[in-house]
Amino acid sequence: MTGLSPLHSTVRPEWVDYNGHMSEAFYVLVFGHATDALMIETGLDPGYRESTGCSLYTVESHVRYLREVSEAARLAVRTRVVGVAARKARFTHEMYVVSGSEPGPDAAPVATTELLAVHVDRRTGRAVEFPEPVRHRFAELTEPVPDWAGRAIPAVP
Repeated sequence: MTGLSPLHSTVRPEWVDYNGHMSEAFYVLVFGHATDALMIETGLDPGYRESTGCSLYTVESHVRYLREVSEAARLAVRTRVVGVAARKARFTHEMYVVSGSEPGPDAAPVATTELLAVHVDRRTGRAVEFPEPVRHRFAELTEPVPDWAGRAIPAVP
């Protein structure tokens, strides 16, 4: 485990679409909140962003929708840092429907996302290196890449 606490959320009625389950946009919203929590954990919190003008920008993501999620479902999102470089971080989120606070040992995710993010100076619009304490915290949190990560969308014949 990373030491990161799971992010918790509950599926709101307005998140449910015409198919009767959580709409794809709201999976991404919940994953975005998990990214915000990761930023706080690594030192990229609102104070840092205000004082430096720098932030984390997502430049690529791959979402897998694995199971339907219904209204009022309790969600837990597990975050894993899977790589860090001078200006970039790669991480994943796994979303679970839970009855308690954490997914059980045999729980299967209902959705996953893999993200590549770049540390950007918003004033210049250019990628800049992470401060050493931030890069170090990302490195401390780094785990092996899950089997499902690194896939591309297959071609349609």
